[in-house]
Amino acid sequence: MLVRVRDLAGRPRGVGFVADHRGTVITSHEVVDGLPRLLLHAAEDRHCVVTADAVTALPELNLALVRTEGLGVDPLPVGGRDGVETGAYVRIAAGCWREARVLGTGSVTYTATDRFHLLDGVLELAIGTAGQDALRLGGGAAGGPVVDAATGAVVAVLGTALQSGRRETGFAVPLFPPPDGPLADLLAENAATVPAYGTDLNLAGVLELTATSVGPGRAAGAPWRDTWAGPPTPSVPGAVEPVQRAATAAEFEAFVEGDAAVLALVGPPGSGRTTELASLAAPR
Repeated sequence: MLVRVRDLAGRPRGVGFVADHRGTVITSHEVVDGLPRLLLHAAEDRHCVVTADAVTALPELNLALVRTEGLGVDPLPVGGRDGVETGAYVRIAAGCWREARVLGTGSVTYTATDRFHLLDGVLELAIGTAGQDALRLGGGAAGGPVVDAATGAVVAVLGTALQSGRRETGFAVPLFPPPDGPLADLLAENAATVPAYGTDLNLAGVLELTATSVGPGRAAGAPWRDTWAGPPTPSVPGAVEPVQRAATAAEFEAFVEGDAAVLALVGPPGSGRTTELASLAAPR
């Protein structure tokens, strides 16, 4: 899951996580700052060496994107929410996986090799004494993902070189909303190709959920109500074929043939919304 980053002498600099299927790693800028080459390690002794031209530095966010090859690490989903609620519980990679609580947001300073950077909206994390020690500067936790405890999606990136008046807390840079540029492009690709669920449900998650229910296609030009067969029925004794609802089928046909970009299907739990949406997805 994690990619460990070292300098060429083998000294640990921090960690990161893969965010797309091409092996792009998101980490903290402090992990890569000032290094002409990086050594990245994954599980089963897979590793690669990259030069500075493979790094997209974002010091104003204390983030960096690193292009890698051959690590064979699955990407993690990134949560698409605009913020993390105060009091929410998250898991952080600091020596081991630990639980932390979000205290709120604040402003911090980050000192890179070029100059000082002021970062606003940084997450403040409450963590135990052992975890706080793991978050010390040079402790190897920099760049680690902060994961929502409920959905498993990454919501922020740990920073150990971030400073404020509150020394008893840890800090992490939230990934949303990203400014326009390479980070926004990477996160858009992540949302489209790496499924996330629950409150972090993204496009890839929607496509994967609907893909489990698709059926045979609809002939070109055929009316919706003439071809609806419902989603495939599991081969379970006593299984009941879904029954077409004329009003719903008419609304679906109007949507498919019309100019509307969004269709909303509402109803109480158990009313068959998922079955009806699967029937719409199958012919498409």
